[in-house]
Amino acid sequence: MIIRRLAAEDRLATSFPLQAYAFEASPLAASRVAEFRDYLPYNAGNRTLVADEDGTAVAAASAIPMRQNLRGAVLPMAGIAGVATHPLARRRGHVRALLHQLLDEMRDEGHPLTALYPFRASFYERFGYVGLPRARTATFSPADLGPLLRAELPGEVVWERVGAGYPTWRAFTERCLHERHGFAVFPDFRAVGLRDRDDRWLLTAVVDGSTVGAVTYRIDDHGGELIADDLLATDPYARALLLQFFARHVDQLERIRVQLPADELPELWLTDLAVHVEARVSRPGSPAPMARLLSLDALTGLPTGAGRVRVDLVGDRWLAGSHLLDGATGRLELRPGDSAGGGVPAATLTAAGLSALAYGVLDPAEVDIRDLGDVPADAAAELRRIFPRQVPYLFADF
Repeated sequence: MIIRRLAAEDRLATSFPLQAYAFEASPLAASRVAEFRDYLPYNAGNRTLVADEDGTAVAAASAIPMRQNLRGAVLPMAGIAGVATHPLARRRGHVRALLHQLLDEMRDEGHPLTALYPFRASFYERFGYVGLPRARTATFSPADLGPLLRAELPGEVVWERVGAGYPTWRAFTERCLHERHGFAVFPDFRAVGLRDRDDRWLLTAVVDGSTVGAVTYRIDDHGGELIADDLLATDPYARALLLQFFARHVDQLERIRVQLPADELPELWLTDLAVHVEARVSRPGSPAPMARLLSLDALTGLPTGAGRVRVDLVGDRWLAGSHLLDGATGRLELRPGDSAGGGVPAATLTAAGLSALAYGVLDPAEVDIRDLGDVPADAAAELRRIFPRQVPYLFADF
């Protein structure tokens, strides 16, 4: 087996067909194959590796150079996508070899974070990834939003095709990137696909000339459903402005379906709102995202509580050794573990265990329970101060 990096045009005959077989209806219609070339610009800056056997590409994996917010710090993140293997070459270690090299290269180029949507979560947990919350879907009738039509709200909404409003949308997602833990954005070459497809409406909430909320959506049919993507709002007023607009569709639509962060509580928006909230995770069709640290550089300087603990990192290709985590100054400092001295609590963590704490998705006791580390009670108390629970919102869907 030989691993090589693809040039852009090579994707048409190698990685694209492998990915299409893995993730689309099959066999492909000739018209669908002809569309592959249209996708090349949106893959221009990706790093795509393939595994060759006897001159034939049998597996592929790509990394998208993205950015993600980790506890307030915006850092380069490698979004792993398009991991696929030829059906006759599966379960022979090709994906493992590709991921090792791909993550090696992305880490060496300065990406301390990585995230993906797994085909099997347990497979990627062995690579140090840990699960993140899946976005919720809320479904309700526009009639139940009626009280908002009488509400006097500050600001106004702007309604336009997403192709025309794309600069506003992109600027607002950049704002969210800097304000929301876990939020991630595509690079420009990939993000403009939304503009170019122009198959959504864009609704924005504006207060005093500043965009404070946005959502893209489409309508499937008269008497049908308004299908909204992620509803992004900086505060309840911005959210209410967007929902007030949806309420005006009461005589047009039966229901509204909108995607929300895991910590949003739509059942509390209005008194008589009958809402179905769902976060469906299934394998292989609807996985929850996963993420991990590729470098401890991601932790240095993060805002933190005044904890102090030694962590011994084990069983990982990229994170290893003994380190003192010190939050005494309010910003996390990392020093060699042997500088801790006596009496400092200590924990043993896998990469998935440390990533779970950094992303705020597991309590130290849960890390211990799930065998992602050995965390004594005194070390758990310090780790809770350093990494308080925080719900990440992995906005970018790749």
